[in-house]
Amino acid sequence: MGEEVIYLYCITEKAPDLKEVESLVNKLYFVYHQGLYAVVSRVLKYEFSEENLKKNLNDMDWIMVKASLHEKVIEGIMRNTCVVPFKFATLFNTEDSLKACLEKHAEEFKEYLKVFEGTEEWGLKIYCDIEKLKETLLEEDEELLKMDREFNSSSPGKAFFLKKKKEELLNAVVNKKLNEYGQDSFERLSQESLQTRINNLLPIEVTERKDDMIFNTAFLIDKTKVAEFIQVVDVFKTWYKYKGLEFDCTGPWPPYNFCRLSKKELQNE
Repeated sequence: MGEEVIYLYCITEKAPDLKEVESLVNKLYFVYHQGLYAVVSRVLKYEFSEENLKKNLNDMDWIMVKASLHEKVIEGIMRNTCVVPFKFATLFNTEDSLKACLEKHAEEFKEYLKVFEGTEEWGLKIYCDIEKLKETLLEEDEELLKMDREFNSSSPGKAFFLKKKKEELLNAVVNKKLNEYGQDSFERLSQESLQTRINNLLPIEVTERKDDMIFNTAFLIDKTKVAEFIQVVDVFKTWYKYKGLEFDCTGPWPPYNFCRLSKKELQNE
């Protein structure tokens, strides 16, 4: 079978009910220490060795299966209790090394659990069809309309230079408006949230969409306020649809974005 290591999914302060998720993963159990329950399983050290993990992370089929199981275990546990979730492939060589981590970070984990109690993480990604936005701005923006009128009444020579200047202005207006739309949406939705996080934009190769991602954010929301949050998102969807913007709101997710401890910090105990 080979040597095994401990794979950490999440931590709770209440004894987790594993019935819903134990069929998903072999050898799923919990380790209790310092008033905390760590939901773990045993995995082959060979499969998750540094060399093999780098190779497997380039295998989309492997990633989809393993990452999906990781998510399902955590989401199953969080249906019944508050969790501190951990990133994919957070590993410990032994239960003793895991307990050392729990001991060192016990107060931090307990503080996270207090913050996360009664909350949900929701993600919002905003995408934009740039060409559609340009068409809209050409019909609405005063500077661009003024340049259009000047262009139409100019000589061919002057019109050539005005066309280039108009393209430059259009690109500048597009960037300005994208920042404005994203910031306005973020500020308004932040009013419905307890905490917020702005994440890196994902390229088209990752999103596999034709339109560009212009905003990637996460919100920690009181469960009683989720309906209001979604209502605000729906308003933005209506406002900006004709400009080529699409608001992709997803959740609830485990609160990954609001756990500050990195995998490296946890594993180097």
